[in-house]
This record gives sequence, structure tokens and C-alpha cells, in this order.
Amino acid sequence: MKPFRIGAGAGYAGDRIDPAQALAERGGLDALVFECLAERTIALAQLRRGRDPDHGYDPMLQARLRAVLPACVRQGVRVISNMGAAHPQAAGAAVLAVVREMGLPRLRVAVVTGDDVLDWVRAHDVALMECPGAAHASELGERLISANAYLGAEALLPALATEADVVITGRVADPALFLAPLMHAFGWRGDDWAQLGQGVLVGHLLECAAQVSGGYLADPGHLDVPDLHDVGFPLAEVQPDGSAVITKLDGTGGRVDRLSCTAQLLYEIENPARYLQPDVVADFSRVQLQELGPNRVRVGGAGGQPRPAQLKATVGYRDGWIGEGQISYGGPGARERGALALQVLQHRLQRLGLGAAEQRAELIGVNALHGDGRGGISGGISGDGGGDESGTGRGAGRAANRDATYTPYEVRARLAVRCASCEQAEQVGQEVEALYVNGPAAGGGVTQSVREVVAVASALVPREAVQPRVQVMEL
Repeated sequence: MKPFRIGAGAGYAGDRIDPAQALAERGGLDALVFECLAERTIALAQLRRGRDPDHGYDPMLQARLRAVLPACVRQGVRVISNMGAAHPQAAGAAVLAVVREMGLPRLRVAVVTGDDVLDWVRAHDVALMECPGAAHASELGERLISANAYLGAEALLPALATEADVVITGRVADPALFLAPLMHAFGWRGDDWAQLGQGVLVGHLLECAAQVSGGYLADPGHLDVPDLHDVGFPLAEVQPDGSAVITKLDGTGGRVDRLSCTAQLLYEIENPARYLQPDVVADFSRVQLQELGPNRVRVGGAGGQPRPAQLKATVGYRDGWIGEGQISYGGPGARERGALALQVLQHRLQRLGLGAAEQRAELIGVNALHGDGRGGISGGISGDGGGDESGTGRGAGRAANRDATYTPYEVRARLAVRCASCEQAEQVGQEVEALYVNGPAAGGGVTQSVREVVAVASALVPREAVQPRVQVMEL
């Protein structure tokens, strides 16, 4: 059999569109996968659905499909995506609306549901992991927003069997979006653990798109990545035995080599010999990477063991509000004036009754990333790096490696405070703005923001808690 060519059209919800369009037009693909869900995405989408019952799917779905569908329809490329988020049925209808709008030929959409286990989690008061202050779902009360189990490739196979042109899902394990079309194309059995492990390896390497083609490596003078402004998204040429070549389109920026593949291989892997997935416990401990030439890396050697008895679920819940304000100081004494501004704000927080609240106060350019090494005033709230997510993580961490005598020419003072209410969060930014006229001297460029925190916890649910279903929609 000829290799199955599968491309990565997105690595997160806000990813670029033009590299995916290039893959659709020039990749000679059999399938194009858009992986667009991070941990909090469905909870945030559930909030949007609450405001608009016809929404709850990825806001960029229509734009992505307008860019790639003409070429995909023309060349017979199947599109697979978890852009259904909290409302896969509405996403399926949105796909057909794009088809109708663009005057494309008749097209079939298969919608996969069943990942939403909120009712089951509530009914069985599931135990929660990584959830400060709540050991079980019931303890979250009305703050509980969503609960979605990570489906596997098994749930997608019936959708692929319908010969749908577009497959839309909600929460699915990221590698499973790539594994399913490989199982469908090659007829792999659901208990062929070695081949499933190979398919998970391919999916894991592709799931973050440009990360495996150099997008997260660039460090000028140490690790140079050519034409980063035009970094190409990756594709895999997969053989029936699961071995594959990772590559990208000629003429695009980036680099696919042993280093870039190794970096992505280790990404988010706790135990390389036991990478738990819904379909298989993958074993990456014997993976081999071989450079075949420029931007071509052969990957193989993955194995697998029987799949876990339970499925992981992500539980989303409301966790307060973040009020933030920033102000800049420049010129001689900038650091000292910025530090004075933060001291003033600390006194103001005490007066507002927010002195004990979880907070982060810092000078960007001085101690925002690593702290000041002296205990200082930095600490508390930190971002979690979750792509399009709007929550924050807990714990700042400090490293005593900043010279206390460092004298920057400009700094930006930032104050962020976790609050119980939106009104309190608004007061934080207002206090920063008040520094304009209440000192220190020459502050400018104030920004304010208020956002609700959507946090996530993990849970384990039995497989019988999910009942995957496929709905076929067509014009």
C-alpha cells in the first residue's frame, strides 16, 4: 500500500490558517487534522454556549474551513477536527453553512458526540484530582461548568466508516485524531497494541503542528530556525506498519530534524514507557529517529500495551476573577519609581480588603519571570501557558538569579489579583490607573483588564460513562 499522508492543520485554537491552506493545496494529503482544544477550551466554550445556544464551537471554525475546503474537496482530502468543542452538532451545521456559502459540491459531515459526561460526574459525585479545596464534584456546587472525557480513536472509526468528508468531534485525545484515520486506512485492529503505539507516536509528533517543524526551537545564535515567519506545518508519510517519515512542504520555513522531533517526542511525556491514551498504553522508550535528508525524519520503534480501564475527564469550574493593571515608567530611576508604585498599590489593596488575596506584583523586565531573589513582592498568581486559555495557574516560583543592582532604563509595573467578585477585580485596575495623578512621577500607558477564571481539574471515569454517537449531516 502507498503511504498515508496526514497533515497537521492546527496545534491550538488560535493557530495560523495559511500553513494549513498550503498543506491542503500542495500536500497531496489523505487527511488534514485540526487539533484545537486545550484543557480549559471546552469549559470556556460551554460559557459561550450558555450565552448563545447555537454556539459553543471553535470561533475560527468557519475561517479555517473557508481556507481549506475548496482544495480538500477538489483533492479528496478528509478533514478531521475537535473544533466541535462544547457543541459538535452546531459545529457540523456551521460546516454545512460554509459549504453552502461557497457553493461547494455536496458534502457529508459526521459529528461525533458522547464526550460530555457532566451529568454522570454529578450523579456519581466523582473524585477530583488537582482541584484545591474540592475533593469531589459535589463540592464545586454551581461553580461546576463542564466535564468531558477524552474519547479515543475507537469513537471516531464509525464516523470515518460513513465516508464523511469532514469529521467533527468534541473532546478526543489529541493523538487519537491522527490514529483513527490510520486505523481506518490500514485496517488496524483495536487490540494490535504495537501498531496502535506507532499510530499514537505519529499523532503525538504532529498534534502541536509547528512545534515539530521548529516553531518552538528558535534561539538566535544557538538554535537558528530559517524563515520562522513562514514556518510550515508538518505532515507524516505513514506506512502500513506504522513507521513514518515526518516532513513539511518544500519552500516553507522551519526545520524538521532529529532535534525538533526529539523535542516534540518528549513534550508532555511523564513516563516514555507508559504514555496513557484511551486506545493504548504507548511505549516510546525504544523510539528511533533517523534523518533521511533535509526536513525528512524517519520515526519508528514505538510499542504498546493494553489500554487503560478508565478514561481521563477534564472538569471545568469557575474559580473567581482576575483584576489586572499595568503602568510604565522610563528614564533615570525607572526601577525605583516602579517599585514605589507597587508599594503604593499594596497599601491600597489593604484598604480595599484585598491585602490577603492571592496576587502577583512585579516589574516586567526586572523580576516578572524569575523573581528578585530576595522574597520581594513578586509571587502568587502565574499564567499557565495554555494557549487560548483565560485562567491562571497557582504558584509563581522564584529563582534567586537576578542582580539586585540591575538598572533598567524602563520597566512596566504589573499588579494582578484574584478576587471573589467582578466588582473587586475592577477596583484593581482602577487603583493602577489612579497612579496617573497620585504618583509616582511620570507613569504612563496604563492598561486594565478583568477576566473570569475558569479552572480545570482531572477525574477518572469508567468507560461505560461515555456513549459515543455519530450523526451524519449533509446538504
